[in-house]
Amino acid sequence: MNAPSRNWAGWGLLLAALASPAFASVRVTALKPSRQTPQPIGTPVTFTATATDSASGPLTFQFNVAAPNHAPALVRDFNAGTLSGGTWTSQPFVWVPSGPEGTYQIQVVAKDFSTGMTATGTVQFTLTPLVTGSSPVVKATANALVALFSAPACAVGSSMRVSFVQQKANSTATTTGWSACNAATTMTFEVAGMYPSTAYTMHAQTETNGKATNGPSVTFTTGPLPSSIPFPTFTVVAPPNQTDTAEPVILWGLSQLGMQTKWRDVATDLNGNIIWYYATPTQNPDLLTRPLTGGGMLTIQDAAAWNPATQDGQLLRQIDLAGNVTRETNTGVIQQQLLAMGALEGGPCNAIASPAPVGAACLGGFHHEARAMSSGGVALLADIERIFEPGTQGDTSGLPVDIVGDMIVVLNADWQVAWYFDAFEHAGGAPQLDITRPAVLGETCGVAEPGCPPILLLGPGIAPLAKDWLHANSIYYWQQTGDLLWSSKDQDWVMKVAYGNGSGSGNILWRMGNEGDFAFNNVPFDPWPWFSHQHDVSLIDNAGVVLVFDNGDTRVSAPPLGLGTGCQPNDCNSRGMALAFSETSMTVTPQLSANLGVYSGSDGSAQTLSNGNYFFQAPLVLTLDNGAAGYAIEINGSEVQGPEGYRGWRMPSLYSPN
Repeated sequence: MNAPSRNWAGWGLLLAALASPAFASVRVTALKPSRQTPQPIGTPVTFTATATDSASGPLTFQFNVAAPNHAPALVRDFNAGTLSGGTWTSQPFVWVPSGPEGTYQIQVVAKDFSTGMTATGTVQFTLTPLVTGSSPVVKATANALVALFSAPACAVGSSMRVSFVQQKANSTATTTGWSACNAATTMTFEVAGMYPSTAYTMHAQTETNGKATNGPSVTFTTGPLPSSIPFPTFTVVAPPNQTDTAEPVILWGLSQLGMQTKWRDVATDLNGNIIWYYATPTQNPDLLTRPLTGGGMLTIQDAAAWNPATQDGQLLRQIDLAGNVTRETNTGVIQQQLLAMGALEGGPCNAIASPAPVGAACLGGFHHEARAMSSGGVALLADIERIFEPGTQGDTSGLPVDIVGDMIVVLNADWQVAWYFDAFEHAGGAPQLDITRPAVLGETCGVAEPGCPPILLLGPGIAPLAKDWLHANSIYYWQQTGDLLWSSKDQDWVMKVAYGNGSGSGNILWRMGNEGDFAFNNVPFDPWPWFSHQHDVSLIDNAGVVLVFDNGDTRVSAPPLGLGTGCQPNDCNSRGMALAFSETSMTVTPQLSANLGVYSGSDGSAQTLSNGNYFFQAPLVLTLDNGAAGYAIEINGSEVQGPEGYRGWRMPSLYSPN
């Protein structure tokens, strides 16, 4: 954890707390479900809570769920309610339980963060099993391509999964992940990765002492793709006859925060046929950041949180394969946790006066990355705006300058802040960051500008455009060292940050890239060997080879920075790169620097496949009709063209990210 920084962001809430009456109290007046208990497993139930506050508020509401014989678990962290006639009402809490059967405790906690006062309300809700006899049951969900399969209980010490296959010749079965049996309750699974309007046969497989036994089969026919959702079409550019067949699923992250996109996230087979989709609860854009082992995804979403001035990137949600929200937090409660840890630059933007004084800073929204950690928590990116003296980074307006930096926030398994890295705390110059080194291509951000986080401190008295200083886009946990790799697009750098498995200083240990700390061993002479404006940095086999999608923006820019419009085709395309590096000699040697045949000016992903091939997603390639397309490219394998997006993954199934 880092030392606190100079800032005024938290003072608004602190002063409100000092001014609040000592006798302030909060009372939960109701917690009402939309359906009467009991209900079968898989039935959506919406809970609404109301509360009163003798202080001025605002009131926030947290929802926790306790499964039978378990302690309450956080499902939705504190989010702001609405006030009407002296009563505060929570945002609706939608619960779609997938079992097991039994009586659950649904708990709401109402809290006024200005006074610290809380109140709790609890109701019981009973789920009944789908299975009543010895045969399994399958039912539809709200997602036309996802089914709910439930089987009778199995013995303690055994495990169960579901196998499902099309009802046609020569079809290959897919399996869900294994779940432990408990002998007392039925076993329920989400079955996903099916074609629309297609008949399937599915059965449970029970494993005991290394031996698997198949249960009775049931049939299920998926629905058609809903007409209310626009779905893209996909074109096979290179057939999958030489591709890695162990990863036959392509997951396309098509929706993007702050962008006018009509597409939803989908998964396809290698021929571009849709086998899964996700539609957000409000149809607002989302950013699908990473798939999760066992099924489900992490997403950043636009929706209401604590700051009424913006909905951009305010929520972090974990979803299941049917698209139900299984866990949620938001910028507002994360800001409060950061302030409590002394991270004053991570406070709320609406607590800062306008025009913001020099030194003021705040956290605006989540962006680009949320990634599961081996500890069970999540590492995510948030933007930080800070006001600097006139003239900073060469600004000529004569006014104070708004600079957009980044924060890495690590949540523990309960989705509470455990560690943070504030880039502005490390802006004193090499070997850290240098606040006087602007974005390599001079990127800026305006209010509501596509591709930028919410910009909340601009206005009269501040330079017209914010400096997009870093624009981080990925985090990778390096297991062997316990540290993080962090990609900054606008600096053309990949950096190693001292995370130390949660006890690190946050210092930047090295900067890889042009003008960084490594020398490039340019074996095949390349006029521009380094990556630039790169995305999705990781390590191959968690070791000393960096894998990266090299967008190449600086390389293809006009001289003197890049090679300009006169560069050869191999220089003007994006590249897939695998770079061996030594922290002893501080050298980088290319193992792969592959021309991908297209230029993606933003976004992208990189991945190794089980057969040793490389997979790259080039998701934002301009087309001749002034549109954009995305390409899923396996080096020496298949290639599929779809619409523009953000990231993509090749996967064995929706249950097992590679």
